[in-house]
Amino acid sequence: MEETVLAVDPGKDKVGLAVVSSARGLLMRAIEQRKTFASAAAELIAEHDVDTIVVGDRTASHEVVESLRDITRLPIVTVDEHRSSMEGRELYLRENPGRGLCRWLPIGLRVPDRPYDDYVAQVLASRYFRSKLGRKE
Repeated sequence: MEETVLAVDPGKDKVGLAVVSSARGLLMRAIEQRKTFASAAAELIAEHDVDTIVVGDRTASHEVVESLRDITRLPIVTVDEHRSSMEGRELYLRENPGRGLCRWLPIGLRVPDRPYDDYVAQVLASRYFRSKLGRKE
């Protein structure tokens, strides 16, 4: 059965969002300001018929979870964020190869040209789906 999640990478100033389907994969990514992310999340929940919200368990997660509880009754699951920023950075750099000579630099030497919190949210969604598969086996 297909499940669609809204993954949230909470931060102090900005929040990464990703809508991911267990059957169709990534549907969208976005970065919102912390002050306005709840209204954006509400729109995404309605637009994509989200079943579950996945939130990283570190920086500002408690406040983000409380904001989400104010806008929805969907289940909210926290996911371990350990090293998710590094994975999100690597995913961003793999999907956005450098231009010119930068494309020949190893990923470890390249620097993202924009925030990549939305990619971190995608990583959190992947962790959630992997953990569900682990429980079924």
